[in-house]
Amino acid sequence: MLIAQITDFHIKARGRIAYRVVDTVACLAAAVGALTALEPKPDLVVATGDLTDFGREEEYALLGELLAPLAMPVYLIPGNHDDREAMRRACRGDGYLPAEGFLNYTVEDHPLRLVALDTVISGESGGRLCAERIAWLDRTLAAAPARPTVIIMHHPPFATGIAHMDAIGLDGADEFAAVLARHPQVERVLCGHLHRSIQARIGRHAIASTAPSTAHQVALDLRPRGPSAFMMEPPGYQLHLWRPETGVVTHTAVIGDFAGPYPFFEDGALIDS
Repeated sequence: MLIAQITDFHIKARGRIAYRVVDTVACLAAAVGALTALEPKPDLVVATGDLTDFGREEEYALLGELLAPLAMPVYLIPGNHDDREAMRRACRGDGYLPAEGFLNYTVEDHPLRLVALDTVISGESGGRLCAERIAWLDRTLAAAPARPTVIIMHHPPFATGIAHMDAIGLDGADEFAAVLARHPQVERVLCGHLHRSIQARIGRHAIASTAPSTAHQVALDLRPRGPSAFMMEPPGYQLHLWRPETGVVTHTAVIGDFAGPYPFFEDGALIDS
């Protein structure tokens, strides 16, 4: 099973530019083009939050247009820039989001089980796993203990060392780790929010990771008082390849046109000139 992960689009209304710099609509269109050109095709696409910049109806309408060329199923979760109810209305026809409450759900019809977890606090930048959401996760994982599982969520359940992003991190990360300790079938936790590729172990079993944004990247600054800033580093996405014998193996790809591929060998010999 092959999962493509895209994240942190920050889609604005057509013709609007994010932070006076980033054409997020063009960036997502390029990401969708990259995914449609992949061979083999992903079995599904997950988008791990901050789908829009302000959670406005027109932003979700444009998001739907941009994602429409993807022939495989696409599963969305909200980020702190999204509006839960506007997103619910925009995705009503897709059938996988619950009709009320948190946007938690599962996808059961693939070899790898997908559990989507809503970490959003309305009106705030940081995330939270309250008692209700932790209980839902515990029950949901307990219902299928033998099925290899991936969790998708926006806020990563670990500190990254990027101070201004950790300040708007996840409240409830310890409770989340305690749930995972009871459910070793969770192989990977796929997150957004950080606009960078970062990995960390959660307890003994699961690895949590963040994917690069399809648009701008958070500046890599590990100083204790590093400012909130972004870079126009190459945008990207991740491919998560699951096989029963290996579990999940993750590849990070950049989006854009680059020279190559060039061969290493010619007539069976390593090229030396």
